[in-house]
Amino acid sequence: MTGSHAQGPLNLTPRQLDLLRAFRTHRMSHACSPTMQELADVLGVSKVTVHEHVKLLVAKGVLTQEPNRTRSLALAEDVVLPDEERSLSFPLVGRVAAGLPIEACAQAEQLDLEDLFGPRVGERHGTFALEVRGESMRDEGILDGDYVLVERRQIARNGERVVALIGEDEVTLKTYFKEPDGMIRLQPANPDFEPIFVRECVIQGVVIGVMRRY
Repeated sequence: MTGSHAQGPLNLTPRQLDLLRAFRTHRMSHACSPTMQELADVLGVSKVTVHEHVKLLVAKGVLTQEPNRTRSLALAEDVVLPDEERSLSFPLVGRVAAGLPIEACAQAEQLDLEDLFGPRVGERHGTFALEVRGESMRDEGILDGDYVLVERRQIARNGERVVALIGEDEVTLKTYFKEPDGMIRLQPANPDFEPIFVRECVIQGVVIGVMRRY
């Protein structure tokens, strides 16, 4: 994927690139954004130094952050780091519950589409894969054991299927709806499951494809 932000990282310092790589690694490994202290620990610098770098990266439009919310740091849409190559292999960052939320987990694995489907599949930057666990999205054709390709995005529209982080460490796959009263409804596609209503959640990404191997 390319976009207006795609060349932003070219103007970054080596230390800022290190921070972005540490941020990306944590997101892939933990299915959530790191805290300032976690970044400081990885980089071996003070938390104040991390705050300064993050402030500059937000000003440059490379990172986004919601005030007064923990783990709200996010890579701006369409930003591509210099070492991100186009590939048919996506990071398989864990398993996502298509049922009740489960604790986010991480796997140091890759899902290679050529291994699954041959060399005919396209790719886009910022995409990762999750293995589905559960049957709550059954009626939309997303079954237990399927793989979903997820475009990294923090904003969703009503009716989009999202990977949502609830609280600090619970991730679920549902259809997103913003209710008139401000509540968020995470809607299953199986009458055996009840919708999940929350005041807020963190959108990890939007489902752009479903894969199944027979």
